[in-house]
Amino acid sequence: MSPPRPAVWGRLLGVGLLVAWIGVLLGAGGLVFTPVPKVRRRFRIWLFQAGPRWILGWLRTDVDVAGPLPSPPFLLVANHLSYLDVLVLASRLPGCVFVAKADVRSWPLLGPICKGLGTIFIDREDRRDIPRALSRIETAMTEGDGVVLFPEGTSTQGATVASFRSPLLALPARSASPVHAAAIRYRSSEVCWWGDAELLPHLLHLCEMPRIEARVHFCDSPVASTDRKRLAEELRAAVLGKVTPI
Repeated sequence: MSPPRPAVWGRLLGVGLLVAWIGVLLGAGGLVFTPVPKVRRRFRIWLFQAGPRWILGWLRTDVDVAGPLPSPPFLLVANHLSYLDVLVLASRLPGCVFVAKADVRSWPLLGPICKGLGTIFIDREDRRDIPRALSRIETAMTEGDGVVLFPEGTSTQGATVASFRSPLLALPARSASPVHAAAIRYRSSEVCWWGDAELLPHLLHLCEMPRIEARVHFCDSPVASTDRKRLAEELRAAVLGKVTPI
């Protein structure tokens, strides 16, 4: 494989500078608006939507949306194909936070920013961490946020939708609360980041692509059930009904 062209490194540098700038804005906004919690929250919501749009624009990513967007507070599940999924969804959804694996918290630069934006981290290998994560999800929704989680537990190559894990669906199952679903698809499978793929080479390859095309199809109706395992199955079926294998 030939080494990346200088223009590709330049685009990657641009992404890094944008991420750093988002971190600076987040820190400055936190300090300035600390005495006014409502304004600080609105600023975080604005930044969490504007920042991903900046980065997607730099990566020359087009996002096509179909179906009705949920209004916060909401709980939304989606299939998971790439770290780009978070940017794609955040750029279109108003007032949301994401549930992410605990490893993301230790990522350079991105980890602190995700934490500052209210990301709910969970250790997927430790079932004892589930009650704490459920409590954080409940608090976020009580405060008016939407919460997005990827119940497959990991990203896939997009050939199908893996089984949905149900533990984090225990919260809506307790009261038969509605859960929204969305199907994500990319025109090229090269966007998918899964298995043992390393982050930097994959990101460099994204920077080489002349155009990235993403599509998010929000399901028409939310799903409700008092059985979390049945809820997981019905949500997966809803996503499968909207997703097209890559």
